[in-house]
Amino acid sequence: MYSEDVFHRDGPTLFELAEQALASTDRGYDLLAPKFDLTPFRTPDKIVEVSAAFYGKGARGIDLCCGTGAGLRSLLPHCDEVVGIDRSRGMLVEAARRLPPEEASRVRFVRGDALSLPFHEEFDVATCYGAFGHVLERDEPRFVDQVYRALRPGGRFVFVTSAMPSVLSPTWWMARGFNGVMRVRNAVLKPEFIMYYLTFLVDGATRHLEQRGFKVEAHRNVMPAPFARAIVVVATRP
Repeated sequence: MYSEDVFHRDGPTLFELAEQALASTDRGYDLLAPKFDLTPFRTPDKIVEVSAAFYGKGARGIDLCCGTGAGLRSLLPHCDEVVGIDRSRGMLVEAARRLPPEEASRVRFVRGDALSLPFHEEFDVATCYGAFGHVLERDEPRFVDQVYRALRPGGRFVFVTSAMPSVLSPTWWMARGFNGVMRVRNAVLKPEFIMYYLTFLVDGATRHLEQRGFKVEAHRNVMPAPFARAIVVVATRP
């Protein structure tokens, strides 16, 4: 919820958004994929650009829940080889289409679940942008465990989150309202569409990461306006 952009005139229609919301998570993003970058749901370029400065250098990087590939492309200047993984086939197609042709040989796409990664100590840096709302709170320790296992010793997990906003702020009320609607939707319609706001915030994320053994650094006040609330977290596997 960092973007202040509005929908592009060529973005999804209200009908298309409704169709997505009534589908499963995977099917919904397959439908949205061709127009996803024309919505305010995408992570703003400036957030990716600033957080990329914390990647460091490494042989291999992975973008978890890579979507249309903004995080994946940001890894390319820092890594020799990059992997993008996502459950949505449509998102992977779009990520591949947006990849500069000269970089294609350094990138591998995998259709898979971030809660069940097929990797063991293979990466020097991992990223994840705009996807924590698809991880249920009860699954956050499992998600952290998967990231830890995928990283080599000394590897970094770099991501952006925020602190819980004040209950007096419009952001808090909008997020809680949206989450309430989604819980009702998922209670009455199957398959579920998993997407919630104000998840994996800095305090809870830090707790999960430290419990798993990561060394955690939270970098505040590094983002320009209007994203000043955003916090870059660097979690290093010892």
